[in-house]
Amino acid sequence: MSHPGEITRRQLLRRIGLTAFVAGPGMGLLSACATGGGNAGPTASAAPASTAAANPNNPFGVDAKKGLEVVIFTGGLKDEYATAVHEPMYTKAFQGVQIKHTGTQNVGTMLRPRFLAGDAPDVVNNSGPEAMDVAALAAEGQVQELTPLWDAPALGDPSKKVRDTVTPAAIDEGKLNGKDMTLNYIVSHRALWYNAKLFEKEGWTLPQTFEEFKALGDKAKAKGIHLFAYPGQKGPYYMLWNMLYQAAKIGGNQAIIDIDNLVDNAWKSEAFKASVTAWHEIFTKYSDKSYLGLDHTQTQIKHLQDKFLFYPTGSWLEGEMTKDKPDTFEYAIAPFPSVTAGDKMPYGAIQVGTGEVYFVGAKGKNPQGGLEYLRVMLSKEGAKGFVEKTKNLTIVNGSAEGVDLPPGLASAAKAQDAAGQNIITTARFEGWYKELFDYAWAQQNILMGGRMTVDEFLDKVQKKADDIKKDSSITKQTRNA
Repeated sequence: MSHPGEITRRQLLRRIGLTAFVAGPGMGLLSACATGGGNAGPTASAAPASTAAANPNNPFGVDAKKGLEVVIFTGGLKDEYATAVHEPMYTKAFQGVQIKHTGTQNVGTMLRPRFLAGDAPDVVNNSGPEAMDVAALAAEGQVQELTPLWDAPALGDPSKKVRDTVTPAAIDEGKLNGKDMTLNYIVSHRALWYNAKLFEKEGWTLPQTFEEFKALGDKAKAKGIHLFAYPGQKGPYYMLWNMLYQAAKIGGNQAIIDIDNLVDNAWKSEAFKASVTAWHEIFTKYSDKSYLGLDHTQTQIKHLQDKFLFYPTGSWLEGEMTKDKPDTFEYAIAPFPSVTAGDKMPYGAIQVGTGEVYFVGAKGKNPQGGLEYLRVMLSKEGAKGFVEKTKNLTIVNGSAEGVDLPPGLASAAKAQDAAGQNIITTARFEGWYKELFDYAWAQQNILMGGRMTVDEFLDKVQKKADDIKKDSSITKQTRNA
C-alpha cells in the first residue's frame, strides 16, 4: 500500500544516485559496497525577495559584508560536514565573510532563551532530544519560509530550480499548514539493526513473526545475549518510533495518519494497542531495565559488543558508530516481525522518510545568508560532501554517486527494494505537536520500567492528545496521506 507524497519503490534510490543498487523486480542489489502557536498557523516573515533574474549566483541578494551564524546539532552526524564542506563553500562565494559556528547536543537549552530575546541565529539544525518546537516558532514568525529557496536556481546547475533536484517527499514533509518551513535533509531507513556477522556465525535467520522473534530471544538468552534494547535516556524516542511503525504494519499507514490528525481515540486503536502490547512483552521478557538508564551511545556500544541482538533506530547509526565498530560487527537492517497473520502490511515493510531538520531564523541578522547556506547544502557538491563525511544519504538527486557506501546502508537500500510499495509513513506529530511527542516517550519509559500497564499508557497518551486537540492556542495540522 502506498500513499501520494511518500517515497516508493526504487524511486528514491534513483533520485539520490544509487542506480547501481536498482535491479529488476525481485533482483535486489546488483552490487553493494560498502515544536504552542496561534490559530492562524505559521506566520513566517516575508521571504527575502528573489533576484534570480538579475543574478542567479546570488538569488536572495546576500550582503557579502554580513556575517552568518550557524548552529549544528552534534549528534550521530557530528558537525564536520558543516565546518569542512558547507561553510567553506559559503565563504568561497562571499570572500571575507565571517561564519560563527556552534556545535551542540543541547539545541533547545542553548537557543530557546535567544529566540525569546530576539537574538536568533541564521541557520539551525534542529535535531536531537532537545529539538525545539518548530511549529510554535513558526507561529511566532521566527521561521523563514523556504518557498524562495525551492524556486531558486540550483547551485552548480542554474538551469534547474532547487525543487527539481530533490526528492519531492522532502518538500512535502517540511511543510507546516501548507507552507514550506523546514528542510529535512537526509533520507533515513528506520527499522531494527543487527550484526550480520553474528547471525552468520550462529546460523540464525531473521525472524518474520513475533513468535519466531521470541524463539530467537530464547536461543540468544541461552548464550547470555538479550534479544532487544533501546536507550532510556538520550534516544528513548527510538522506541516510540518503533511502536508507531509496528502499528502501521498491523493496521496500515492510517494508524499513524490518524494519530497525526488527532483523530479521537487514535492512540487506543487496535493496531497501536497490539503494537505496544507486543513490544512491552519483548522488553519485559527479553531485555534488561538497566538500558533505561543509558543514553544512545552507551547502548550502541553494548550493541557492538553483542550484548543484545536488535536495536531500533535509523540508518544514521552506522556512520555514528564507525570509530567504535569492531571488525566482528557488520550492521544490517531487519524489518519488523509481523504481529498477526492479519497485518495489513507484509513482513518486509520498512519505514523510509526524510529527517534531520534545518531552518532559517526569520529574525536573525542575515536570513538571506541563511537561505543561501541551505542552497549550498542542496547543491550536488554540498550534498555529496555530506554523504562522504557522514555516510548518510541526502534528499539531493545524485548525491551518492561515486561514494563508497558501507554495508549497513547497502543493506537498507536492498531492504527498501524488497519492500516495494510497502513503505511505512513518517509520523509527523513529532514536529507538529512536540509536547505530545515528548510526553508519549516519557510515559513509554514508565511503561517499560514496569510502573504502568499498557492500558494506562494508552489512556494517558490519548488524554494528552485530547488536551492538545482542545487547546485553541495550538495550531492544528492535517494530512491526507
